[in-house]
Amino acid sequence: MSTFQAPKGTYDLLPPVSATYLAVREAIAAPLRNSGYGYIETPGFENVELFARGVGESTDIVTKEMYTLTTKGGDELALRPEGTASVLRAALEANLHKAGNLPVKLWYSGSYYRYERPQKGRYRHFSQVGAEAIGAEDPALDAEMIILANQAYRSLGLRDFRILLNSLGDKECRPVYREALQSFLRGLDLDAETVRRAEINPLRVLDDKRADVQKQLVGAPALRDYLCDACKAYHEEVRALVTAAGVAFEDDEKLVRGLDYYTRTTFEFVHDGLGSQSAVGGGGRYDGLSEMIGGPALPSVGWALGVDRTVLALEAEGVTLDIPSTTAVYAVPLGEEARRVLFGTVTALRGAGVAADFSFGGKGLKGAMKNANRSGARYVVVAGERDLAEGQVQLKDMESGEQEPVALDAVVAEIRRRLA
Repeated sequence: MSTFQAPKGTYDLLPPVSATYLAVREAIAAPLRNSGYGYIETPGFENVELFARGVGESTDIVTKEMYTLTTKGGDELALRPEGTASVLRAALEANLHKAGNLPVKLWYSGSYYRYERPQKGRYRHFSQVGAEAIGAEDPALDAEMIILANQAYRSLGLRDFRILLNSLGDKECRPVYREALQSFLRGLDLDAETVRRAEINPLRVLDDKRADVQKQLVGAPALRDYLCDACKAYHEEVRALVTAAGVAFEDDEKLVRGLDYYTRTTFEFVHDGLGSQSAVGGGGRYDGLSEMIGGPALPSVGWALGVDRTVLALEAEGVTLDIPSTTAVYAVPLGEEARRVLFGTVTALRGAGVAADFSFGGKGLKGAMKNANRSGARYVVVAGERDLAEGQVQLKDMESGEQEPVALDAVVAEIRRRLA
């Protein structure tokens, strides 16, 4: 056994389970690629200040959960705890917003890091697929985001998830609500850390999951009562467009999400089969984030869906994805001459676009056939000295069990014909 183990709160993705994770990533990305979103990849670490400004100094992510480091050159860096700030930084740095085609629509997939208490569904290293639409203020764009995420989950076979929807107002109406909420919170019996958080961003207190805090929040001012006419109209249009697309949602006036940059539309996908870690993804509009990190005004909206949480949701519903075998053909040589010949056949099959594998290590027929069966291959090509002398190989169909000779120079074409 190895002396080393994966760090606490992390995991290794290994076959065959890793194939499910890849399939989930592909399913989430597919609607995005079909809707004008281009792929973007950013570094795994960024300047600490990018997240302090963008994510918010009052958030648990910044105050407790970021992995930070100081380089030999004195730079203060952080492993990325989320994707939006990094993607927006990259778009601004490359001046994508100046290309004249707004919104800039981007999607990404990668690993993120937060120092959290490890538990099922909450890891210190986790995987997300995300999407951002940068540079346009349009309720249809918010609706598109919700609809695409819903489409991705439905395509995987998920059914028992709910979409929560809320509006957080904007810079015109939120300050009035902020003052009313702070006044309410000052009258509660809260611990010092929560009081500090309430003074920085009181909406974050609404997101507190502790039962004793939630009990005291009964009767708190509702944001919907403070929305300005423009925010009300915007939110109603988002709701109308999502409804017209046949996507069901629930209004949740306490939904604020865990990041400070959200404005107006905010939404979350939850799955009740996951226990306390019920959120599988979410997002919203962040019209002021560009300015927070030194860019121009660029109203934007986006989301991130957790790959790990989505896999757990599939397990909770008993959904098994139909994942094709990674190997279509397995070659079993019997003897040195057959090894050389069939290795060339495998190379030719791969060149023709057929997934093929080879019995390495000089195993006997029985052991090689066991490996062929484990590989999930539909066909097995077997050849010995007598077969080669007759210019043929034996082609076995692993589903029917039937085996027949095929001319060596025709085997690649014959396999391609059968697989087609």
